[in-house]
Amino acid sequence: MKRVCVFCGSATGKNEKYLQLATRVGEIIASHRHELVYGGGRVGLMGAVADSVMKHGSRVIGVIPKTLMTKEVAHEDVSQLYVVEGMHERKKMMYDLSDAFLVIPGGMGTLDEMFEILTWAQLKLHHKPIYLLNEGGFYDHLIAYVKHSAAEGFIRPEHVNLFQVISSTEDIITVMKKI
Repeated sequence: MKRVCVFCGSATGKNEKYLQLATRVGEIIASHRHELVYGGGRVGLMGAVADSVMKHGSRVIGVIPKTLMTKEVAHEDVSQLYVVEGMHERKKMMYDLSDAFLVIPGGMGTLDEMFEILTWAQLKLHHKPIYLLNEGGFYDHLIAYVKHSAAEGFIRPEHVNLFQVISSTEDIITVMKKI
């Protein structure tokens, strides 16, 4: 059984499509008999992905810092919930438990998690695949920023491809077969 770590928002966003996307992502992960590793919250897209994975019969492992137990409303119904001291331990444990990473819509925390895992890949601390779901162009500006930073000499050209951009939830089906 492989484990997929999903980085996503603790909010649902302003459009219902994000919640639908998170639910579909959970369904796809479970349909490939993969387990979910995520931030441990019950709220937002995080909670929607976890609920969907469990609804479709797969295991969910949450990792949440003590300080976020109430803010992100820890999801105590998941298969396994780790409560850690802080954010650094959370990210390290999520990394250790995962075989691949999938980034779906989210805010600062999502970007923090994504860029830390990308930095570890850049430093060759791991070779686990990282996927960025850009459905509906959500991450167009971020992708443009990475390319611009490379063009300006701040990111090496070979590091631009440390993550693979996928454009739809249907592309995740192909990705899940590779994990």
